Amino acid sequence: MKILMVLTSHDQLGDTGKKTGFWLEEFAAPYYVFKDAGAEVTIASPKGGKAPIDPASDAEDAQTKDTLRFKGDAETQTQLATTLKLSDITEVGFDAIFYPGGHGPLWDLAEDADSKRLIEAFAAAGLPVGAVCHAPAVFRHTHSTDGKPLVSGRRVTGFTNTEEEAVGLTNVVPFLVEDMLKANGGLYEKGADWSSFVLRDGNLVTGQNPASSAAAAQEILALL
Repeated sequence: MKILMVLTSHDQLGDTGKKTGFWLEEFAAPYYVFKDAGAEVTIASPKGGKAPIDPASDAEDAQTKDTLRFKGDAETQTQLATTLKLSDITEVGFDAIFYPGGHGPLWDLAEDADSKRLIEAFAAAGLPVGAVCHAPAVFRHTHSTDGKPLVSGRRVTGFTNTEEEAVGLTNVVPFLVEDMLKANGGLYEKGADWSSFVLRDGNLVTGQNPASSAAAAQEILALL
C-alpha cells in the first residue's frame, strides 16, 4: 500500500509579514495512521526539499500525541526536509493521494498544475483522493472526466467561513474554502466549528479542520 502525501511549499501569510505553511497536526496525524497500517508514505511538494511548517502549529499549545511523536521521529523529519518535487511524480504505483492543510495550500497548491494533474489522474483511476481543513483548496481548478468541477454534486467539507473568521484571516486569505467548494457545485456540509467532521463521497474524502485529520486518513484506509 503506497500513499502519496502532498504538502505546500508556500510560507508567506499573504501581506501580513507572518509565516505560514502546512499545519503540523494535519500532517502528523494522517501520516501515523497510514504508517501504523503498514503503508509506504511518499511526501512531495511543489518546490521539493524542505516543506514549511506553520509556526502556529508548532507552538506548545498546539501539540498533540502525533506531533510529539513526530518530534521524536528523526526518519520522518528527514523525509519532511527532503520532499520530492511534485512535477517529478506520477500516479503510477500509488494507491491514494492525501493533502494535509494549513494556509499555505491556498496560495500554491490551489493553483499548481502538477497538483491538478495528479488529483485528476487519481480520481479518473478511481483511487482515493483526500484533503483536510484548508487543503480542499486543491479542488479549486480540478475537473472530473466529464469536464465538470471535481467536487460538483459531491458531498464535501473543508475549513468553514466561521473558523476562518475565528482565526482572523478572512481578509488575508486569497479565497475562502467553504465559498469555493460551493461555487464549484460541491454539496458543502459542516459540523460544529473545531470538531471532527469528515465526509466520504465515492473515492473523495474531505475533513473540516485539524481535529478531522486522523479520521480523514482512516476513511482513506477504509477505501483501500
